[in-house]
Amino acid sequence: MGEGQSRRLGIDTDAVAQLGGEVLDWRHKAVPATLHGRTAAEFSSGSVRLGDLQTPLLTLDDAALRGNVAKLAAWCAAHGVGLAPHGKTTMAPALWAQQLTAGAWGITLANAAQLRVGRRFGVETLMLANSVTDPQAIRWVADQVAGGARISSWVDSVAGVEHLQSVLDAAEAGPLEVLVEIGGHGGRTGARGADAALEVARAIKAASRLRLGGVSGYEGALSHTWDEAGLAPVRAYLTDFRRLHETLAAEDAYETDEVILTAGGSAYFDDVVEILGPLAAPGVQVLLRSGAYVIHDDGFYRGISPFSRKNPDAEDAFVSAMHGWARVVSRTEPGLAILEGGKRDLPVDEGLPVPQGIARDLGQPLQPLTGARITQVNDQHAFMTYPAELDVRPGDVVRLGLSHPCTALDKWTLMPVLDTAVDPDNPVVVGTVRTFF
Repeated sequence: MGEGQSRRLGIDTDAVAQLGGEVLDWRHKAVPATLHGRTAAEFSSGSVRLGDLQTPLLTLDDAALRGNVAKLAAWCAAHGVGLAPHGKTTMAPALWAQQLTAGAWGITLANAAQLRVGRRFGVETLMLANSVTDPQAIRWVADQVAGGARISSWVDSVAGVEHLQSVLDAAEAGPLEVLVEIGGHGGRTGARGADAALEVARAIKAASRLRLGGVSGYEGALSHTWDEAGLAPVRAYLTDFRRLHETLAAEDAYETDEVILTAGGSAYFDDVVEILGPLAAPGVQVLLRSGAYVIHDDGFYRGISPFSRKNPDAEDAFVSAMHGWARVVSRTEPGLAILEGGKRDLPVDEGLPVPQGIARDLGQPLQPLTGARITQVNDQHAFMTYPAELDVRPGDVVRLGLSHPCTALDKWTLMPVLDTAVDPDNPVVVGTVRTFF
């Protein structure tokens, strides 16, 4: 791919491709010693299968990854909104490249360290879904913007505006594009309500080294369910968001060529589009920031995603692209097996792993584990109870459904990507995902 094509995609595809030259060794816990010395590209060339790996393990599914990216890209296009996927979920430039190739506006990140990863891989358009307050980070962002990058950050208080202006004044740097962040009571960051956010927006407009570029926020911190009680605060918040934008537009307050209105995680993006989508217009871009959708899961997001709330097995639903694999290491009590995978390997903050099947060895056909469940998890172990009639032995491999990709991928520097099309029991490794947490 030439330099021009790389630039149009908004990421340095050559830098992403160079990850294939990384030599795999003891630093990569997904790679057994028998495969040390191979490059990531050689590891992914089709000669390695699931059964050649070792446990504990986290694998990704190639078809699910590509399908999830395509589904949300198509849905956004059909609804006239853009997507700036939250890259902090995966911190994987290879997956960012897939999302940008599918039409993403840019990549969202959460802090200055993550921004540095984005810039290292040539991501040209970035959103910092946070306030940047560290003076070194402010100056670095200003330098990157001066060099041609587009970085939009947030601010949610007049004091925050004054801090940004002070640091930029001292450095004789800027201007920086900032979005006023509106929050909700009981939420995370964000000025509490439209009136408070309006005061912040006016302070941004008055700051000589800042440019008011739009309105931002995150509705996902306001609820954890999709019943009527859970959706009410989300929709009230989005209505307040819309009112703030309409006031700022009436005041001709925006100072950038493209106004950004951004909200939307992976749980309530349909409500965001219903309420904010009609605001999209020439010069006004409504951007979702969904991040978990690309990996999805078999837990929290499976139950709350707009595509699967009413039917988790719906044809157009996202599909979990991650699975955990762990062997039975102890079976000293009837009906209790101890697995080798724990908090260091698997996410537990949005629900415990769920046993999905068992095999005598990795790469062999899975048998159902009906009635089995994980009851607790230690650092390196999981407790699995199971009905007495099931034949569970030390050395058996259990496949686990997982919940919450944001706290799954951060435990792995490199994960095998599997193609299950030819042999679903013992699929071929066709790629790797390298993370930079």
